[in-house]
Amino acid sequence: MSHQGPIILLSSSTPASLTAALSDAKLFPVIDATWSDVAQAVERLQPAAVVVSGGYDERALAALAAQVARKQPYVPLIVTDPTGPLPDNAISFASNDGRFDRLAPRLSAALRVRTLHATVLRRLDSDPDLRASLLQTDPLDEATVLLIGRGSGYPALSVALGERLGVVGTLSIEGAAKHLNARDLDGIILGEGFSPRVVDAFLTVLSEDARFRNFPILVTVPGVTAIYDLPNLELASGDPMRAVDEALPLIRQHAFEARLGRTLQSIDAGGLLDSRTGLLTTAAFDRDFATAVYHSHDRGSGLSVARFAFDQHDERVLLDAARIVSRLMRKMDFGTLQDDGSIVVVFAATDLRNAHAIARRLSSVMRQTSHSTRRESRIDPTVSVATLLPNDSARAVLGRLSQDGQRAAS
Repeated sequence: MSHQGPIILLSSSTPASLTAALSDAKLFPVIDATWSDVAQAVERLQPAAVVVSGGYDERALAALAAQVARKQPYVPLIVTDPTGPLPDNAISFASNDGRFDRLAPRLSAALRVRTLHATVLRRLDSDPDLRASLLQTDPLDEATVLLIGRGSGYPALSVALGERLGVVGTLSIEGAAKHLNARDLDGIILGEGFSPRVVDAFLTVLSEDARFRNFPILVTVPGVTAIYDLPNLELASGDPMRAVDEALPLIRQHAFEARLGRTLQSIDAGGLLDSRTGLLTTAAFDRDFATAVYHSHDRGSGLSVARFAFDQHDERVLLDAARIVSRLMRKMDFGTLQDDGSIVVVFAATDLRNAHAIARRLSSVMRQTSHSTRRESRIDPTVSVATLLPNDSARAVLGRLSQDGQRAAS
């Protein structure tokens, strides 16, 4: 049962299999509506989700999508078997020979995002500015997807995706596994070049891992059937641009979920974390670093700092790199994304030699898994490392770090 509100089912002729699928999943109450009264129904009922089935007028659907997009918390809009272009916030769903058994899991996954959004809004009830900031930018601006493939369609998919969001590419399933374990992603695009047996094994592994079960996954390999426990799995073939367009709403939804998760972490940390990166805010970093320097002097323990500087100052690149560092750094360490676009990480109880080794590992992961806005270039941070000396102040260490131009990772 949906405990969040009614689900509006908009259709001129609802297939019995669709109604049965929603009933079997105990997603109710389901309220039937027509195009003539759906706008009023959305305002009056405040639905948890809207499902569109059957034919539709594109202008009417665009108006409905705009109305739904203004609602808070998030209201999923799902269109079954779409016959034309969809609005940005409309999630497509392709039935399997008229069967809708996969619709309920997809709707449930979307409703979990709505629940998370409601939780964040409740926690931010006393901070209207931060509440409003959640929707000020398109989550797709922060999204990064993993493109796997080595067939003839790989270049076209790469171009189609790269025009809309960040892309990390790999030619092998083994490379994909490394990326999935090393960084946060918002979707997987599996292109041609793999046998059905390899695709089946890969999708089976994803379905058995709770981290990836709700991932948006677009498969363009022929002969694959949607028999996996992956509610956001989409099968596509033909025009790469159309395939990407169908996947973008699911990717946007996942990126929004990731944004909400980071915001919730920031709230739990008392506002000390930057919800964009998962690292400390600059003010919190300055306080923590000054305290760490004092304690290191007092206890005679080591302390080292690394600075990662980037040639590019594109916000997407910097945030992407910062999230990689946030995910991979040790729990005892802390860092921040500074105003000049560099990332500074403090390694607690670490001497200069070990700090260089840690910095090299972080830099290597960024080079291999981060993406650039310029297709011909890659992310290659310039790394400088400094260690705490006797009588050093926090400002002295950071000053020496900024002046040190040596490359610690190659």
